Amino acid sequence: MKAIVYTQFGTPDVLQLKDVAKPTPKNNEVLIRVRATPINAGDLIARKFNSYTPRTFSMPLLLWLPARIVMGVNKPKINILGSEFAGDIEAVGTDVTLFKKGDPVFGYLSMKMGANAEYLTMPEKGLVAAKPANMSYEEAAAVPYGALTALSLLRKVNIQPGQKVLINGASGGIGAAAVQLAKHYGAEVTGVCGTLRVDFVKALGADKVIDYNKEDFTRNGETYDLIFDILNKSSFARCKQSLTANGRYLLASFKMKQLAQMLWTSLTGGKKVICALSSESREDLLLVKELAEAGKLNSIIDKCYPLEQTADAHRYVETGRKRGNVVIMIAHNAAS
Repeated sequence: MKAIVYTQFGTPDVLQLKDVAKPTPKNNEVLIRVRATPINAGDLIARKFNSYTPRTFSMPLLLWLPARIVMGVNKPKINILGSEFAGDIEAVGTDVTLFKKGDPVFGYLSMKMGANAEYLTMPEKGLVAAKPANMSYEEAAAVPYGALTALSLLRKVNIQPGQKVLINGASGGIGAAAVQLAKHYGAEVTGVCGTLRVDFVKALGADKVIDYNKEDFTRNGETYDLIFDILNKSSFARCKQSLTANGRYLLASFKMKQLAQMLWTSLTGGKKVICALSSESREDLLLVKELAEAGKLNSIIDKCYPLEQTADAHRYVETGRKRGNVVIMIAHNAAS
């Protein structure tokens, strides 16, 4: 089968189209013919992970070394990128009961990756579910990572209808899902993003969109019950005055300083810092499917590239000009 393989860290030039062995499903696994797989932040990080130092890594030092070991020290341990996918069941193991050949599915591989290929295998009870019926393959493929992460993190703060929520970083995979999920929970949502993506965040359903190039949300006099800072681009010190008396500052990316702030604010009461790691489950993926079919979660596509142009897709994403999801579409000929 064809796959995009990388055997060294570096620029998009390290991504090469190669022939690799087609996987065979175990008794409890399904073989999936991949139709679409998006380029997300994890793909870019993994491709050049050797360039991340403890200082530039987005998480605490204690997590940097394990991540480096998993990803590879001198060269990649994982050679095929792609953590999200949509496709069709090609074959099932002898013990599989949840799926049958031909079922359209979508799912999430997490750090295992491997979706930049014509085929992949997964346990039938892994993070794979029937594709939302109202979504195309490319739309469905771009949903799992952001939706599962945002869903897990937003549960930590128990959003209530009528609360005011600000999403700082509303145009990325997690942020876009967080905007839509917060709306689903009944919150009044403000999204913060750059100029190029204002219309994109509006299309997600945000009640208000702030262009950070034109306005500093920490100085506009507004207060929020929750500020969800996706990439730790602000700070608790800057955001404190923008929180209500019992407001929460939620971080998906954080360092030791924020962990210390979380401990301190948990003891003092009032405004709180919450640092959280996401956890994913098949039950949550099934909920994501239901929300997508109910129109509560949408996926906006910017560009699609064929598998052989995956390096070009990475280059485009790294320009910072994308307005929505960039997806690799995998065509299969009759013999594949």
